[in-house]
Amino acid sequence: MKYVLALDQGTTSSRALLFNEDGQILSSAQREFTQIYPMEGWVEHKPWEIWTSQIAVAREALEEGGIALLDLAAIGITNQRETTILWDRKTGEPLYNAIVWQCRRSAPYCEELKKKGLTDFLRERTGLVPDAYFSATKILWLFDHIPGLRERAKAGEIVFGTVDSWILWNLTRGEVHATDVSNASRTMLFNLDMLAWDKEILELLNIPQEILPEVRDCSGFFGLTHPEIFGGAQIPITGIAGDQQAALFGQLCFDQGMTKNTYGTGCFMLMNTGAKPVIKNSGLLATVGWKIGDEICYALEGSIFNAGAAVQWLRDELGFIEDAPSSEHYAMMAGESGVVVVPAFTGLGAPYWDMYARGGIFGLTRGSRKEHLIKATLESIAFQSRDVLHLMQKDSGIELKGLMVDGGASANNFLMQFQADLLQKPIYRPKNLESTALGVCYLAGLGVGLWKDREKLKGLKIEDRVFLPQKDCQWVEKKVDLWDRAVQRCLGWEEK
Repeated sequence: MKYVLALDQGTTSSRALLFNEDGQILSSAQREFTQIYPMEGWVEHKPWEIWTSQIAVAREALEEGGIALLDLAAIGITNQRETTILWDRKTGEPLYNAIVWQCRRSAPYCEELKKKGLTDFLRERTGLVPDAYFSATKILWLFDHIPGLRERAKAGEIVFGTVDSWILWNLTRGEVHATDVSNASRTMLFNLDMLAWDKEILELLNIPQEILPEVRDCSGFFGLTHPEIFGGAQIPITGIAGDQQAALFGQLCFDQGMTKNTYGTGCFMLMNTGAKPVIKNSGLLATVGWKIGDEICYALEGSIFNAGAAVQWLRDELGFIEDAPSSEHYAMMAGESGVVVVPAFTGLGAPYWDMYARGGIFGLTRGSRKEHLIKATLESIAFQSRDVLHLMQKDSGIELKGLMVDGGASANNFLMQFQADLLQKPIYRPKNLESTALGVCYLAGLGVGLWKDREKLKGLKIEDRVFLPQKDCQWVEKKVDLWDRAVQRCLGWEEK
Protein backbone atom coordinates (compact mmCIF):
# COMPACT_ATOMS: atom_id res chain seq x y z
CA MET A 1 0.00 0.00 0.00
CA LYS A 2 1.13 3.53 -0.79
CA TYR A 3 0.57 6.61 1.39
CA VAL A 4 0.19 10.38 1.08
CA LEU A 5 1.42 12.90 3.66
CA ALA A 6 -0.80 15.97 3.96
CA LEU A 7 0.82 19.05 5.49
CA ASP A 8 -1.97 21.20 6.94
CA GLN A 9 -0.48 24.52 8.00
CA GLY A 10 -3.23 26.39 9.85
CA THR A 11 -3.66 29.70 11.62
CA THR A 12 -3.03 28.46 15.15
CA SER A 13 -1.26 25.14 14.60
CA SER A 14 0.73 23.08 12.13
CA ARG A 15 -0.56 19.58 11.47
CA ALA A 16 0.48 16.57 9.44
CA LEU A 17 -1.71 13.61 8.54
CA LEU A 18 -0.66 10.38 6.87
CA PHE A 19 -3.38 8.82 4.68
CA ASN A 20 -3.56 5.39 3.10
CA GLU A 21 -5.03 4.52 -0.31
CA ASP A 22 -8.52 4.21 1.23
CA GLY A 23 -8.44 7.81 2.39
CA GLN A 24 -8.13 6.71 6.02
CA ILE A 25 -5.83 8.42 8.52
CA LEU A 26 -2.93 6.20 9.55
CA SER A 27 -1.29 8.75 11.85
CA SER A 28 -1.29 12.45 12.65
CA ALA A 29 0.59 15.06 14.64
CA GLN A 30 -0.15 18.63 15.65
CA ARG A 31 1.79 21.50 17.20
CA GLU A 32 0.49 24.94 18.16
CA PHE A 33 2.71 27.95 17.55
CA THR A 34 2.99 31.52 18.78
CA GLN A 35 0.29 34.09 18.06
CA ILE A 36 1.68 37.62 18.07
CA TYR A 37 -0.52 40.69 18.62
CA PRO A 38 1.76 43.77 18.44
CA MET A 39 -1.16 46.20 18.44
CA GLU A 40 -4.94 46.02 18.54
CA GLY A 41 -6.17 44.39 15.34
CA TRP A 42 -2.66 43.28 14.32
CA VAL A 43 -1.78 39.57 14.04
CA GLU A 44 1.62 38.09 13.17
CA HIS A 45 3.38 34.73 13.06
CA LYS A 46 7.09 33.89 13.03
CA PRO A 47 7.89 32.40 9.59
CA TRP A 48 10.61 30.12 10.95
CA GLU A 49 8.23 28.84 13.62
CA ILE A 50 5.66 28.07 10.93
CA TRP A 51 8.30 26.03 9.09
CA THR A 52 9.92 24.30 12.08
CA SER A 53 6.57 23.33 13.58
CA GLN A 54 5.36 22.02 10.22
CA ILE A 55 8.40 19.89 9.47
CA ALA A 56 8.46 18.60 13.06
CA VAL A 57 4.89 17.28 12.88
CA ALA A 58 5.57 15.85 9.40
CA ARG A 59 8.43 13.77 10.78
CA GLU A 60 6.39 12.84 13.84
CA ALA A 61 3.45 11.62 11.72
CA LEU A 62 5.77 9.54 9.54
CA GLU A 63 7.47 8.02 12.57
CA GLU A 64 4.14 7.22 14.22
CA GLY A 65 2.82 5.72 10.98
CA GLY A 66 5.80 3.39 10.85
CA ILE A 67 5.93 3.24 7.07
CA ALA A 68 8.97 2.97 4.84
CA LEU A 69 9.74 6.21 3.03
CA LEU A 70 9.68 4.23 -0.22
CA ASP A 71 5.96 3.74 0.39
CA LEU A 72 5.30 7.48 0.68
CA ALA A 73 3.88 8.26 -2.75
CA ALA A 74 3.48 12.02 -2.43
CA ILE A 75 3.20 15.10 -0.25
CA GLY A 76 0.39 17.65 -0.42
CA ILE A 77 0.37 21.14 1.12
CA THR A 78 -2.70 22.99 2.33
CA ASN A 79 -2.48 26.23 4.25
CA GLN A 80 -3.92 29.28 5.94
CA ARG A 81 -4.50 31.62 3.01
CA GLU A 82 -3.64 35.30 2.40
CA THR A 83 -1.00 35.31 5.17
CA THR A 84 1.93 37.20 3.69
CA ILE A 85 5.67 36.49 3.95
CA LEU A 86 8.59 38.25 2.25
CA TRP A 87 12.03 36.66 2.31
CA ASP A 88 15.50 37.04 0.84
CA ARG A 89 15.83 35.23 -2.49
CA LYS A 90 19.44 34.13 -1.83
CA THR A 91 19.45 33.31 1.88
CA GLY A 92 15.79 32.37 2.43
CA GLU A 93 15.76 34.60 5.51
CA PRO A 94 12.36 36.20 6.30
CA LEU A 95 12.43 39.99 6.25
CA TYR A 96 9.59 40.46 8.74
CA ASN A 97 7.08 38.36 10.63
CA ALA A 98 4.29 36.80 8.59
CA ILE A 99 1.33 39.18 8.46
CA VAL A 100 -1.66 36.95 9.13
CA TRP A 101 -4.91 36.99 7.14
CA GLN A 102 -6.74 38.24 10.25
CA CYS A 103 -4.49 41.31 10.55
CA ARG A 104 -6.17 44.68 9.92
CA ARG A 105 -3.09 46.93 9.79
CA SER A 106 -3.43 47.56 6.05
CA ALA A 107 -7.02 48.84 6.31
CA PRO A 108 -5.96 52.44 5.42
CA TYR A 109 -4.53 51.19 2.11
CA CYS A 110 -7.91 49.60 1.35
CA GLU A 111 -9.68 52.85 2.13
CA GLU A 112 -7.44 54.63 -0.37
CA LEU A 113 -8.30 52.09 -3.06
CA LYS A 114 -12.00 52.61 -2.35
CA LYS A 115 -11.62 56.40 -2.49
CA LYS A 116 -9.97 56.06 -5.90
CA GLY A 117 -13.06 54.20 -7.13
CA LEU A 118 -11.24 50.91 -7.65
CA THR A 119 -13.62 48.60 -5.80
CA ASP A 120 -15.57 47.47 -8.88
CA PHE A 121 -12.40 47.22 -10.98
CA LEU A 122 -10.71 44.95 -8.45
CA ARG A 123 -13.85 42.87 -7.96
CA GLU A 124 -14.26 42.29 -11.70
CA ARG A 125 -10.60 41.34 -12.16
CA THR A 126 -9.94 39.33 -9.00
CA GLY A 127 -13.36 38.42 -7.56
CA LEU A 128 -12.28 40.14 -4.32
CA VAL A 129 -12.97 43.48 -2.65
CA PRO A 130 -10.45 45.94 -1.16
CA ASP A 131 -9.97 44.55 2.33
CA ALA A 132 -7.03 44.08 4.68
CA TYR A 133 -7.84 40.35 4.59
CA PHE A 134 -6.03 39.86 1.28
CA SER A 135 -2.30 39.76 0.57
CA ALA A 136 -1.85 42.75 -1.75
CA THR A 137 -2.18 45.53 0.81
CA LYS A 138 -0.12 43.54 3.33
CA ILE A 139 2.73 43.66 0.79
CA LEU A 140 2.25 47.42 0.43
CA TRP A 141 2.45 47.86 4.20
CA LEU A 142 5.71 45.91 4.31
CA PHE A 143 7.16 47.97 1.46
CA ASP A 144 6.33 51.18 3.29
CA HIS A 145 7.57 50.13 6.73
CA ILE A 146 10.82 48.26 6.04
CA PRO A 147 13.48 50.68 4.76
CA GLY A 148 14.75 49.89 1.27
CA LEU A 149 12.41 46.90 0.78
CA ARG A 150 10.60 48.22 -2.30
CA GLU A 151 13.95 48.95 -3.97
CA ARG A 152 15.21 45.46 -3.13
CA ALA A 153 12.01 44.03 -4.57
CA LYS A 154 12.55 45.87 -7.84
CA ALA A 155 16.12 44.62 -7.91
CA GLY A 156 14.86 41.04 -7.66
CA GLU A 157 16.48 40.41 -4.29
CA ILE A 158 13.34 39.35 -2.38
CA VAL A 159 10.36 37.08 -2.99
CA PHE A 160 6.77 37.02 -1.78
CA GLY A 161 4.74 34.01 -0.88
CA THR A 162 1.68 32.89 0.97
CA VAL A 163 2.32 30.09 3.45
CA ASP A 164 2.14 27.33 0.82
CA SER A 165 4.99 28.96 -1.12
CA TRP A 166 7.04 29.36 2.08
CA ILE A 167 6.61 25.67 2.96
CA LEU A 168 7.37 24.59 -0.63
CA TRP A 169 10.49 26.79 -0.75
CA ASN A 170 11.82 25.22 2.45
CA LEU A 171 10.93 21.65 1.49
CA THR A 172 12.94 22.08 -1.72
CA ARG A 173 15.63 24.28 -0.08
CA GLY A 174 14.91 27.18 -2.39
CA GLU A 175 14.72 25.18 -5.60
CA VAL A 176 11.04 25.97 -6.21
CA HIS A 177 9.20 29.29 -5.80
CA ALA A 178 5.64 28.48 -6.79
CA THR A 179 2.03 28.52 -5.68
CA ASP A 180 -1.23 27.12 -7.00
CA VAL A 181 -4.20 28.89 -8.57
CA SER A 182 -6.37 28.65 -5.44
CA ASN A 183 -3.86 30.48 -3.24
CA ALA A 184 -2.98 32.96 -5.98
CA SER A 185 -6.64 33.88 -6.30
CA ARG A 186 -6.62 35.11 -2.67
CA THR A 187 -3.94 37.78 -3.12
CA MET A 188 -6.03 40.44 -4.94
CA LEU A 189 -3.32 40.36 -7.63
CA PHE A 190 -4.61 37.42 -9.70
CA ASN A 191 -6.87 37.74 -12.74
CA LEU A 192 -9.68 35.17 -12.49
CA ASP A 193 -10.39 35.05 -16.22
CA MET A 194 -6.79 34.96 -17.43
CA LEU A 195 -5.65 32.72 -14.54
CA ALA A 196 -2.47 34.78 -14.29
CA TRP A 197 -1.00 37.65 -12.31
CA ASP A 198 -2.76 40.85 -13.40
CA LYS A 199 -0.09 43.20 -14.78
CA GLU A 200 -2.38 46.23 -14.63
CA ILE A 201 -3.08 45.72 -10.92
CA LEU A 202 0.62 45.16 -10.23
CA GLU A 203 1.46 48.44 -11.97
CA LEU A 204 -1.35 50.21 -10.14
CA LEU A 205 -0.04 49.06 -6.75
CA ASN A 206 3.63 49.33 -7.74
CA ILE A 207 4.34 45.69 -6.88
CA PRO A 208 7.10 44.10 -9.03
CA GLN A 209 5.98 40.87 -10.67
CA GLU A 210 9.48 39.47 -10.11
CA ILE A 211 8.71 38.83 -6.43
CA LEU A 212 5.66 36.67 -7.18
CA PRO A 213 5.71 32.86 -7.32
CA GLU A 214 5.00 30.85 -10.45
CA VAL A 215 1.34 29.81 -10.55
CA ARG A 216 0.58 26.13 -11.22
CA ASP A 217 -2.35 23.70 -11.15
CA CYS A 218 -3.51 22.31 -7.80
CA SER A 219 -2.63 18.75 -8.77
CA GLY A 220 0.66 17.98 -10.49
CA PHE A 221 4.40 17.97 -9.94
CA PHE A 222 5.74 20.90 -7.90
CA GLY A 223 9.15 19.50 -7.01
CA LEU A 224 11.05 17.01 -4.85
CA THR A 225 11.87 17.41 -1.18
CA HIS A 226 15.55 18.08 -0.52
CA PRO A 227 17.33 14.85 0.56
CA GLU A 228 18.17 16.31 3.98
CA ILE A 229 14.50 16.85 4.87
CA PHE A 230 13.48 13.18 5.16
CA GLY A 231 16.65 11.19 5.71
CA GLY A 232 17.91 11.06 2.15
CA ALA A 233 14.58 10.34 0.45
CA GLN A 234 13.26 12.73 -2.19
CA ILE A 235 9.46 12.77 -2.04
CA PRO A 236 7.40 14.31 -4.87
CA ILE A 237 5.23 17.27 -3.87
CA THR A 238 2.19 16.93 -6.13
CA GLY A 239 -0.70 18.81 -4.58
CA ILE A 240 -1.24 22.32 -3.22
CA ALA A 241 -4.48 24.12 -2.36
CA GLY A 242 -5.60 26.80 0.05
CA ASP A 243 -7.31 25.30 3.07
CA GLN A 244 -10.88 26.17 2.10
CA GLN A 245 -10.58 25.04 -1.51
CA ALA A 246 -8.92 21.86 -0.29
CA ALA A 247 -11.91 21.23 2.00
CA LEU A 248 -14.30 21.77 -0.93
CA PHE A 249 -12.40 19.11 -2.85
CA GLY A 250 -12.15 16.85 0.19
CA GLN A 251 -15.93 17.01 0.63
CA LEU A 252 -16.21 15.81 -2.98
CA CYS A 253 -18.17 18.90 -4.02
CA PHE A 254 -17.43 18.18 -7.66
CA ASP A 255 -20.83 19.23 -9.07
CA GLN A 256 -22.10 22.76 -9.56
CA GLY A 257 -24.13 23.98 -6.59
CA MET A 258 -22.57 21.64 -4.02
CA THR A 259 -21.60 23.61 -0.91
CA LYS A 260 -19.44 23.04 2.16
CA ASN A 261 -18.86 25.00 5.36
CA THR A 262 -15.63 24.61 7.34
CA TYR A 263 -15.82 25.52 11.02
CA GLY A 264 -12.24 26.39 11.93
CA THR A 265 -10.58 29.48 13.40
CA GLY A 266 -12.74 31.33 10.91
CA CYS A 267 -15.78 29.93 9.16
CA PHE A 268 -15.68 29.54 5.41
CA MET A 269 -18.52 28.56 3.13
CA LEU A 270 -17.78 27.67 -0.49
CA MET A 271 -20.14 26.75 -3.32
CA ASN A 272 -18.96 25.11 -6.53
CA THR A 273 -20.12 27.46 -9.32
CA GLY A 274 -18.67 25.49 -12.21
CA ALA A 275 -16.47 26.69 -15.06
CA LYS A 276 -17.24 30.40 -14.70
CA PRO A 277 -16.82 32.76 -11.74
CA VAL A 278 -19.94 34.38 -10.26
CA ILE A 279 -19.07 38.01 -9.55
CA LYS A 280 -21.78 40.09 -7.89
CA ASN A 281 -21.77 43.23 -5.77
CA SER A 282 -23.24 41.49 -2.75
CA GLY A 283 -20.43 40.85 -0.27
CA LEU A 284 -19.50 37.36 -1.44
CA LEU A 285 -16.19 36.59 -3.10
CA ALA A 286 -15.44 34.77 -6.32
CA THR A 287 -12.41 32.52 -6.13
CA VAL A 288 -10.72 29.62 -7.87
CA GLY A 289 -11.81 26.30 -6.39
CA TRP A 290 -9.20 24.19 -8.16
CA LYS A 291 -7.58 23.57 -11.51
CA ILE A 292 -6.52 20.15 -12.74
CA GLY A 293 -5.24 20.04 -16.31
CA ASP A 294 -7.72 21.76 -18.60
CA GLU A 295 -10.53 21.70 -16.02
CA ILE A 296 -11.16 24.79 -13.91
CA CYS A 297 -13.63 25.00 -11.04
CA TYR A 298 -14.65 28.35 -9.56
CA ALA A 299 -16.39 28.93 -6.25
CA LEU A 300 -18.43 31.52 -4.40
CA GLU A 301 -17.06 32.11 -0.92
CA GLY A 302 -18.31 33.72 2.23
CA SER A 303 -15.54 34.39 4.74
CA ILE A 304 -16.35 34.68 8.44
CA PHE A 305 -13.38 35.90 10.45
CA ASN A 306 -14.23 34.61 13.93
CA ALA A 307 -15.78 31.19 14.48
CA GLY A 308 -13.54 28.76 16.39
CA ALA A 309 -11.59 31.85 17.47
CA ALA A 310 -14.67 32.91 19.44
CA VAL A 311 -14.66 29.57 21.27
CA GLN A 312 -10.96 30.07 22.01
CA TRP A 313 -11.91 33.47 23.47
CA LEU A 314 -14.33 31.72 25.83
CA ARG A 315 -11.53 29.40 26.88
CA ASP A 316 -8.45 31.62 26.98
CA GLU A 317 -9.63 35.16 27.77
CA LEU A 318 -12.83 34.53 29.76
CA GLY A 319 -11.93 31.18 31.31
CA PHE A 320 -15.53 29.95 30.87
CA ILE A 321 -14.63 26.54 29.45
CA GLU A 322 -11.81 24.07 29.97
CA ASP A 323 -11.61 23.12 26.31
CA ALA A 324 -13.57 23.60 23.10
CA PRO A 325 -15.61 20.35 23.32
CA SER A 326 -16.97 21.32 26.77
CA SER A 327 -18.82 24.27 25.17
CA GLU A 328 -21.41 21.78 23.90
CA HIS A 329 -22.20 20.64 27.44
CA TYR A 330 -22.72 24.19 28.72
CA ALA A 331 -24.82 25.19 25.71
CA MET A 332 -27.10 22.20 26.17
CA MET A 333 -27.84 23.15 29.78
CA ALA A 334 -28.29 26.90 29.19
CA GLY A 335 -31.93 27.12 28.14
CA GLU A 336 -33.39 30.16 26.32
CA SER A 337 -32.07 33.57 27.39
CA GLY A 338 -32.22 36.14 24.61
CA VAL A 339 -28.47 36.78 24.90
CA VAL A 340 -26.72 37.49 21.58
CA VAL A 341 -22.95 37.56 21.03
CA VAL A 342 -21.43 39.15 17.92
CA PRO A 343 -17.75 38.04 17.80
CA ALA A 344 -16.45 40.82 15.54
CA PHE A 345 -13.02 40.83 17.19
CA THR A 346 -11.23 41.72 13.95
CA GLY A 347 -14.14 43.24 12.05
CA LEU A 348 -16.87 41.44 10.13
CA GLY A 349 -16.30 39.59 6.87
CA ALA A 350 -19.00 38.52 4.41
CA PRO A 351 -21.51 39.88 3.75
CA TYR A 352 -20.71 43.09 5.70
CA TRP A 353 -16.99 43.62 4.99
CA ASP A 354 -16.71 46.10 7.81
CA MET A 355 -13.11 46.36 9.02
CA TYR A 356 -14.25 48.75 11.76
CA ALA A 357 -16.94 46.59 13.34
CA ARG A 358 -16.18 45.28 16.83
CA GLY A 359 -17.75 42.60 18.99
CA GLY A 360 -20.64 43.01 21.37
CA ILE A 361 -22.83 41.16 23.86
CA PHE A 362 -26.53 42.05 23.91
CA GLY A 363 -29.63 41.06 25.85
CA LEU A 364 -27.97 40.64 29.24
CA THR A 365 -30.19 40.50 32.32
CA ARG A 366 -29.45 39.95 36.00
CA GLY A 367 -30.16 36.27 35.44
CA SER A 368 -27.63 35.88 32.61
CA ARG A 369 -25.01 33.21 33.32
CA LYS A 370 -21.84 32.01 31.66
CA GLU A 371 -23.82 29.15 30.10
CA HIS A 372 -25.92 31.71 28.20
CA LEU A 373 -22.81 33.45 26.88
CA ILE A 374 -21.29 30.15 25.81
CA LYS A 375 -24.47 29.14 24.01
CA ALA A 376 -24.81 32.55 22.33
CA THR A 377 -21.19 32.37 21.14
CA LEU A 378 -21.81 29.01 19.48
CA GLU A 379 -25.03 30.35 17.98
CA SER A 380 -23.13 33.32 16.52
CA ILE A 381 -21.16 30.92 14.32
CA ALA A 382 -24.39 29.52 12.87
CA PHE A 383 -25.93 32.99 12.44
CA GLN A 384 -22.93 34.22 10.45
CA SER A 385 -23.10 31.10 8.28
CA ARG A 386 -26.79 31.68 7.61
CA ASP A 387 -26.09 35.26 6.48
CA VAL A 388 -23.61 33.94 3.94
CA LEU A 389 -25.73 31.06 2.69
CA HIS A 390 -28.75 33.25 1.93
CA LEU A 391 -26.58 35.51 -0.23
CA MET A 392 -24.95 32.53 -1.89
CA GLN A 393 -28.27 31.11 -3.01
CA LYS A 394 -29.36 34.52 -4.32
CA ASP A 395 -26.14 35.22 -6.25
CA SER A 396 -25.86 31.76 -7.78
CA GLY A 397 -29.56 31.21 -8.43
CA ILE A 398 -29.15 27.75 -6.89
CA GLU A 399 -31.41 26.54 -4.07
CA LEU A 400 -29.26 24.58 -1.66
CA LYS A 401 -30.44 21.05 -0.92
CA GLY A 402 -28.12 20.51 2.02
CA LEU A 403 -24.83 21.64 3.51
CA MET A 404 -21.63 19.59 3.87
CA VAL A 405 -19.72 20.46 7.06
CA ASP A 406 -16.24 19.85 8.41
CA GLY A 407 -13.64 21.40 10.68
CA GLY A 408 -13.18 21.10 14.43
CA ALA A 409 -16.37 22.84 15.54
CA SER A 410 -18.53 20.65 13.28
CA ALA A 411 -18.06 17.93 15.93
CA ASN A 412 -20.24 20.05 18.23
CA ASN A 413 -23.71 18.49 18.03
CA PHE A 414 -25.44 21.52 19.56
CA LEU A 415 -23.95 23.83 16.93
CA MET A 416 -24.79 21.50 14.03
CA GLN A 417 -28.41 21.08 15.14
CA PHE A 418 -28.79 24.83 15.63
CA GLN A 419 -27.31 25.35 12.15
CA ALA A 420 -29.81 22.92 10.60
CA ASP A 421 -32.67 24.68 12.40
CA LEU A 422 -31.55 28.14 11.24
CA LEU A 423 -31.02 27.10 7.62
CA GLN A 424 -34.05 24.82 7.48
CA LYS A 425 -31.74 22.48 5.55
CA PRO A 426 -30.15 19.13 6.37
CA ILE A 427 -26.52 19.20 7.54
CA TYR A 428 -24.25 16.37 6.35
CA ARG A 429 -21.27 15.57 8.57
CA PRO A 430 -18.70 13.04 7.30
CA LYS A 431 -17.03 10.53 9.57
CA ASN A 432 -13.66 12.05 8.70
CA LEU A 433 -13.82 15.73 9.67
CA GLU A 434 -10.35 16.37 8.25
CA SER A 435 -11.70 17.49 4.87
CA THR A 436 -8.96 20.08 4.36
CA ALA A 437 -6.11 17.60 4.74
CA LEU A 438 -8.08 14.93 2.90
CA GLY A 439 -8.69 17.29 -0.02
CA VAL A 440 -5.01 18.01 -0.58
CA CYS A 441 -4.27 14.31 -0.03
CA TYR A 442 -6.64 13.55 -2.93
CA LEU A 443 -5.05 16.26 -5.11
CA ALA A 444 -1.54 14.97 -4.38
CA GLY A 445 -2.60 11.36 -4.92
CA LEU A 446 -4.21 12.19 -8.26
CA GLY A 447 -1.00 14.00 -9.16
CA VAL A 448 1.00 10.76 -8.94
CA GLY A 449 -1.74 8.45 -10.22
CA LEU A 450 -2.46 6.87 -6.83
CA TRP A 451 -6.14 7.20 -7.72
CA LYS A 452 -7.18 6.94 -11.35
CA ASP A 453 -9.83 9.64 -11.25
CA ARG A 454 -12.37 11.38 -9.00
CA GLU A 455 -14.94 8.63 -9.43
CA LYS A 456 -12.63 6.43 -7.40
CA LEU A 457 -12.62 9.05 -4.61
CA LYS A 458 -16.41 9.02 -4.28
CA GLY A 459 -16.32 5.46 -3.03
CA LEU A 460 -14.05 6.44 -0.11
CA LYS A 461 -16.40 8.84 1.69
CA ILE A 462 -18.21 7.68 4.83
CA GLU A 463 -21.00 9.77 6.37
CA ASP A 464 -21.26 10.12 10.13
CA ARG A 465 -24.55 11.91 10.78
CA VAL A 466 -27.28 13.98 9.17
CA PHE A 467 -28.85 16.81 11.21
CA LEU A 468 -32.43 17.60 10.16
CA PRO A 469 -34.31 20.83 11.03
CA GLN A 470 -36.46 20.56 14.17
CA LYS A 471 -37.76 24.15 14.46
CA ASP A 472 -40.35 26.04 12.43
CA CYS A 473 -39.93 29.21 10.33
CA GLN A 474 -41.49 31.43 13.01
CA TRP A 475 -38.78 30.40 15.47
CA VAL A 476 -36.13 31.15 12.84
CA GLU A 477 -37.51 34.63 12.12
CA LYS A 478 -37.52 35.56 15.80
CA LYS A 479 -33.93 34.39 16.26
CA VAL A 480 -32.66 36.09 13.11
CA ASP A 481 -34.34 39.39 14.04
CA LEU A 482 -32.41 39.50 17.33
CA TRP A 483 -29.18 38.67 15.53
CA ASP A 484 -29.68 41.34 12.85
CA ARG A 485 -30.38 44.00 15.48
CA ALA A 486 -27.22 43.07 17.38
CA VAL A 487 -25.03 43.15 14.24
CA GLN A 488 -26.29 46.62 13.29
CA ARG A 489 -25.09 47.94 16.65
CA CYS A 490 -21.58 46.57 16.06
CA LEU A 491 -21.01 47.93 12.55
CA GLY A 492 -18.63 50.88 12.21
CA TRP A 493 -17.80 50.84 15.94
CA GLU A 494 -14.26 52.09 15.44
CA GLU A 495 -13.63 55.35 13.64
CA LYS A 496 -11.96 55.15 10.25
